[in-house]
Amino acid sequence: MRPTNSTAMADTTSTASRRGPIVISRHGKPQLDRTAGPRLDWRQYKDWWARYELSPLRDDEVAPQALMDTVRDADIVMASGRIRAQETAARAAPHMQAAYDDVFNEAPLPPPTIPGVRYLPKTWNILARAAWMNGHALDGESVVQARLRAMEAAQKLHEASVDAKVYLAAHGWFNRMLRPELKKLGWKCVHDGGDSYWSYRIYEYR
Repeated sequence: MRPTNSTAMADTTSTASRRGPIVISRHGKPQLDRTAGPRLDWRQYKDWWARYELSPLRDDEVAPQALMDTVRDADIVMASGRIRAQETAARAAPHMQAAYDDVFNEAPLPPPTIPGVRYLPKTWNILARAAWMNGHALDGESVVQARLRAMEAAQKLHEASVDAKVYLAAHGWFNRMLRPELKKLGWKCVHDGGDSYWSYRIYEYR
């Protein structure tokens, strides 16, 4: 006797692979301090950002216990191509070597070419992000290109999550760009820890 459709559906559901969860954190505090002086012109800030992208974490940075507890059983650990994210993954999830991927790198911060002004890096960060969101890219990645990269990054997380808990250490703004792309793939944020250093979000597949 052939099984009814409801029985067949139940059998299929019972053998279906689970997904996730996915935990995504921002990196810890880097050695290069965006709040410190001196004040810079736009060209100097561009050089500062290039150095920031190479900056490791401060030596005294320690992963919060809450994050470590959350990711201690992660099956897959990932990080961006930047050392601050890689060191974050190593300190938060020391049980596993992270896989590094530039697809998770931070969105660029190209400064607007404003002559005759000098600001702290933290101020240039704000001005550069606003300019970038409005199409200013200098010689780097545009906002349109970064959104496409966020789509690719979300898909990689989605594919990695089959029968696996995934932890990604990445960056504040790009992590935010991942949110709508993960939502499109069926993920829901069930814990939102904000965007500060070491903060994290947890996504479950619905």
